[in-house]
Amino acid sequence: MFPSDLNEHLISIRRHLHQYPELSTKEFETTKFIQKRLSEIGINLRKTGLKTGVFAQLQGENSGPTIALRADIDALPIEEQTGLPYTSKIKGVMHACGHDFHTAALIGAAYLLKKNQTKLNGNIRFLFQPAEEIGGGAEQVINDGQLEGVEAIIGLHNKPDLPVGTIGLKSGPLMASVDRFHITISGKGSHAAIPQNGKDPILAASQVVTALQSIVSRNISPLESAVVSVTKITGGSTWNVIPGDVILEGTTRTFNHAIREEVKEKVNTIVKNTVLAYSEEARIDWFPGPPPLLNDAGTIEVVREAAQNQGLKVIEPEPTMGGEDFAFYQQHMPGAFAFFGTNGNEDWHHPAFTVDESALIKASYFLYESAVSLLKEIGTNPYNEARLNKVPTLK
Repeated sequence: MFPSDLNEHLISIRRHLHQYPELSTKEFETTKFIQKRLSEIGINLRKTGLKTGVFAQLQGENSGPTIALRADIDALPIEEQTGLPYTSKIKGVMHACGHDFHTAALIGAAYLLKKNQTKLNGNIRFLFQPAEEIGGGAEQVINDGQLEGVEAIIGLHNKPDLPVGTIGLKSGPLMASVDRFHITISGKGSHAAIPQNGKDPILAASQVVTALQSIVSRNISPLESAVVSVTKITGGSTWNVIPGDVILEGTTRTFNHAIREEVKEKVNTIVKNTVLAYSEEARIDWFPGPPPLLNDAGTIEVVREAAQNQGLKVIEPEPTMGGEDFAFYQQHMPGAFAFFGTNGNEDWHHPAFTVDESALIKASYFLYESAVSLLKEIGTNPYNEARLNKVPTLK
């Protein structure tokens, strides 16, 4: 069943998703909704052990490789402030990063690919991925075997600061690795009037925060990019008592695997030595997130040509220190991730975030055209086997 007006149909799909957002790993109704849309047009769903997320495959009429198209489906714990007539009906939850746009765009691409199935020189795997916002969804999809047999992957993310009709494509680093740290500095509490009887963790923590800034300015080459941000300090309960503990939390971001490890090592060294100078102790817990998102040059060139043939204006975007777990897929296979212009009024994760819906049909055609072109390219010039790592098979 194909809609008579695909553009209007996709807008209605996106607005439905926007009104009923669901948080990471809780995308139960979103999953059912996507399954229904795909089943209506005869696209076969794949077996999965995951509770949320939709995985499907379209067999081309001509034999060839299998490539994947990915969209993320989860929302954020944000109270919407857009004032739109189709604003979120779920209190405190909002599609403030445009995953409803991504999902609707991929559903649109599925319509187009199914309608032109005879032109496909291979197969299309559809990945409607859960839990991108908490950084673990892509790994779950990989461990579930959904990349089995896939040779390359394409994804996109809306970009509010780009106009509709513009697409950002860049080989190499595009988005940063994401690591979170949690530091507990333990001293000895005392009365504020007699600090000599204690070991002040607030003083030690203050020195730690200052010293951590030397990692980027004095330890990492100016030719490399890195961020170390302390974003939360917790300590003390009243004005006249020195606490026993202070907690620091924050994040590190890099574009380079080696630099990522170097930054982590420097954080550990600086924290431990600084705290030791005050005769105190520190516990450092790391929570690694996605690796750097590194676009494959060959795949980007195929996608670039498809975008230009579609009439999109192609630019080379500036890399961002934001993270994206699409990067996990690229550890297993060549991939291209695009920034798609949506001319929004606010950036990602803002309560007044919006997208220009005229970009939606363009995004669907971009995914469609890119998939057709990439199947043809791989079928003609197969990727070197050394670039294709084995992925877990579906249990």
